[in-house]
Parts: sequence; C-alpha cells; structure tokens
Amino acid sequence: MTPPDTLIRRQAFVGGLWCDALDGRRLAITDPADGSEICEVAHLSREDAKRAIGCAAEALPAWRARPAAERAAFLRRWADLVLESIEPLAKLLTREQGKPLAEARAEIAQAAAFLGWFAEEARRVYGDLIPAPRADRRTLVLKQPVGVVAAITPWNFPAAMVARKVAPALAAGCTLVLKPAPQTPLSALALAVLAEAAGLPPGVLNIIPGEAEPIGNALIDSHAVRKLTFTGSTAVGRQLLARSAATLKRVSLELGGNAPFIVFADADLDAAVEGAIESKFRNSGQTCVCANRLLVEDSIYDAFSARLAARAKALVVAPGLAPGSQQGPLIDQSAVDKVEALIADAVDKGARVLTGGGRHVLGGTFFQPTVLTEATADMQLCQAEIFGPVAPLYRFHTENEAVALADATPFGLASYVYSSDLGRALRVGEALQCGMVGINVGAMSTETAPFGGVKDSGFGREGSMYGIDEYLDLKYLSLDLSAR
Repeated sequence: MTPPDTLIRRQAFVGGLWCDALDGRRLAITDPADGSEICEVAHLSREDAKRAIGCAAEALPAWRARPAAERAAFLRRWADLVLESIEPLAKLLTREQGKPLAEARAEIAQAAAFLGWFAEEARRVYGDLIPAPRADRRTLVLKQPVGVVAAITPWNFPAAMVARKVAPALAAGCTLVLKPAPQTPLSALALAVLAEAAGLPPGVLNIIPGEAEPIGNALIDSHAVRKLTFTGSTAVGRQLLARSAATLKRVSLELGGNAPFIVFADADLDAAVEGAIESKFRNSGQTCVCANRLLVEDSIYDAFSARLAARAKALVVAPGLAPGSQQGPLIDQSAVDKVEALIADAVDKGARVLTGGGRHVLGGTFFQPTVLTEATADMQLCQAEIFGPVAPLYRFHTENEAVALADATPFGLASYVYSSDLGRALRVGEALQCGMVGINVGAMSTETAPFGGVKDSGFGREGSMYGIDEYLDLKYLSLDLSAR
C-alpha cells in the first residue's frame, strides 16, 4: 500500500512534471470538519493553463498512435494502483471533502472501476464497413480520438468524477487538461501520482488547480482544445456552452438535478425508507442525483414520513474520519446558509419540521439530518437543488399526478420510483422526463451504465459502453478500388 504522505502533492502536474504556478501563488486547502488547513497547493492562472494545453497538444500524436492494447494496459495498471492505495486515498478524500470514510472508500473503489472498465472499452472501439453504392467502391467508417480534452470536475466527488472523465478520454486516445474544484484538488493530484507510477507518458494528463474563470476561459478559448466535459451547476454550464461556440468545441455537460423520489402506496415501506436514506443523505445530500423532492402517496404519507424521520434522526453525524460517522459536514459556510434559507422559506409557507431543521451541535458546517412534511410547489426548495441533508415530503393521490409533479421542473437528471407493481413502475419510469430512473433502488451510479440527464441537467453520457463515444469522432472513407 502506498504511504499516505507520498500521495499528497502541493504542485500542479503539467507535462509530466510537478510544478508551481508561474506567479508563485498558492491556495490553502482546508478540512471542512474543523476548518484546519491541510496544506497549500499551487494556484494556477490563465498563462499556466495555456502551458498545460501546449503540453497536451504536444503529447497527443504519440498517445493516439499507440495501439489500444497499450492504452488499456496503462489504465489497468493505474486501476490496480488505485485499489492498492484505497485507504490513504480515502482518508485524503475525507479530509478535503468531509464525507464519511466509508463513503470515501466506496468512491475510490468506483474511481478504480471506471479506470478498469475503460481499459477494456479501449479495445472495443470498432468501425464499420458499409455496403457501397457501386461495385468498385468501399465505404469505411473509422472512430478516432477527438483530440485535446478539457475536463472540469466538482468538489462533491473529487476522485470518482476525475476517473469518470479521464478514463474514457485516455482510452479513446485523447490527451487531457483537467481542472479540479478549488476546494478539493488533492484527490485529483493523488490520482496523478499513481498515473505517473503506472507509466503515463508526459503531457498526456495535466492537472491544474487554480482560479475557475481564468483557467476556464483559457481552456474554452483555445482552438487546440477540441472537447469540453464539465460537471457542475446549470448556470456555469450555460456560460461554458455559449463561450465554446466560438471554437465549435464538442461539449458534454452533467449539470444540476431536482430528483423526484416517488413512493406509491403498494411499495415496501421499509425498503422505500432505506432507499430514501441512501439517496437523500449520502454525502450529506450533496449529490446531483440525490432525492430532492420525496413524493408520497396520500394513504401512506403519515406512516412513511414517521419512519423516515426516525431513521434520519438516528444517523450519526460526526467528522468523516470518526468511527461510525454516517454524515459529515457540508462543504462550506455558504452551503449551510443556503440550506437554512430554504428551510426557513418552507416553514414560513407551511412546512412542518419532523426532525432536524438546523445546525448541528458540533458547530462549524455540520447540519442536522432534516425531514419536512407538507411541502408544496410554491416553496423555494421545490425548484432549487438543495444540496444538503433536507428531505421535503410532498403528497400525491394518483399516478398521473405523481408524474406531473415529478416532471414539473426544468431539470431532468435522475428519478426514483418505489412500487411493488412492476407494470406501474415501468410505466412511470418511461414517462418521467429524465436521463436515469432507479426502480426500487436508492443508488444507481455504476461504471457499467450511462450517467447523464436531459433538459437543464445537460447532455452527453459518462460511463458504460456509450461513455467512450463522447471522446471519438467519426470519419468516413470512400475508397475507389479501381484507382491505380
């Protein structure tokens, strides 16, 4: 196992070298559990980003020319090293992000799973031979790497989101410049340590922590960058998409969510409650696919809400590295302020607090697991992405009403349906306007299935056999057999 101290890097990774910002600036990384400083890292600028783009462009010809089997072997070695270092990686992730250590371990395992999955997909990038219109012609279709990729990842899953973008891009033959979230760059840099150990050629992967706007603008404005992949807010996604038009980049966006969690009267209540706990309170509710609105059929509303409140109240809130921790702190004070404001608005408009409702006695950014009943569509938390441990419950009476309530949002990332009636579950699942539906499951992210949304939740898919297509261009060759 890799010693923990060897995974912490305080510099950026550019062109195969660990380097400081050109202007020497540094950024303090803090532990959200207690506000203590973990370390300082290089704080890169627009000029640094241009240098990283140049390194990626220089490394591209050799990397894309490598046989797929060689790229696959590298990804496999990298995945193995990540699994061998799962404990120090998980502890580092918990320190910078705050989630419980058990969740951090699961995230590191998922990161390794993405690397391993796309190691295999690298060997399955097939073209086509299409029947030609003439006997002396052949029509071939090739799939080729799109080129240099810019990837921007969020703070809530600082390891898994890196692997979910980097693995398919490298498998396809692309090179990358990756900008991690400023709150959580250490996990990305630690993964780069292991990529280097696995034999990654210089310049193929560049990791540049630093300022969002200057770095983002450099990545978007560059004609050398042919693809942008972004996970984050819808507001920022719109800005990136608009600006990318100037260079006609390919863009994939995984943006905000407002997931409905629908519980019908015929559902297994115990299973539905456990699914809601898993979906809503994982990572303190700071996930884009977590249950944002719990829609419960009227006849079981009181029973479900009482059981859910009891389970939420029993969750162990503690620093992520504390034994038995089930919910860690929110990422920062602004997250706490947002959650408080949403709860206050809901209570002012008639919601009832069954459990929680305020800051935790631990202080800092810890917040109580909260369950609200009598939520209605006029409350701010009905349309906002809560991104905190707050479960608002809404009533419905019919299947059609449930679908209408679920789809009454501009977002369309994930949805959940609990019912023992398979026909109903499939009917509702097909009707919901979203990219993913969990039927009697509260967590469904996996490397084997396509992850992504519709409407204001963005477009493009990550993971699965479809994920590598985001990094490939089609090329059509028309061949004249009679030519001499």
